[in-house]
Amino acid sequence: MRLTIRTNLAMRVLMACAINSDHMVRRAGIAKATNASENHLAQVVHLLANEGYITTTRGRAGGITLARKPEGITIGEVFRHFEAGVPFAECFAATDNTCPLSAVCRLRIALNAALDAFYGVLDEMTLQDLIEDNAGLDALLTLPSPDLLVPRGGCDPQVQLS
Repeated sequence: MRLTIRTNLAMRVLMACAINSDHMVRRAGIAKATNASENHLAQVVHLLANEGYITTTRGRAGGITLARKPEGITIGEVFRHFEAGVPFAECFAATDNTCPLSAVCRLRIALNAALDAFYGVLDEMTLQDLIEDNAGLDALLTLPSPDLLVPRGGCDPQVQLS
């Protein structure tokens, strides 16, 4: 099984938001911390916001925050949202299934059972489970608050120039 890049990026965004739950995070910060394309993240952020996982705020002090508590977001739910349009195999596709074995293939039955088990494990895991007591993830994904960032070309009002 191979997950789509969108699902992988969605999990990176959600983990970054959960780690930084005390403030908003910026897409550029997540992209840098997770070695992801900011353009790809923009699409994923849009989808996450549409599904109600995150809240986005525009503007200088804007950013991204979780819309729900991490313990209320199951990984299986997220994966289903992002993998729903991608059939596991051709025979799983509602349309475009040209496999002549579909009606009698026992492999499909086994694959269906394996997918059920896969999602069953992910349904038991929450976003909170991924971040709780995870010092390594915390070190990688702790991002500065947007209100602490200095605008490009500006200066920090706390710094005295002599």
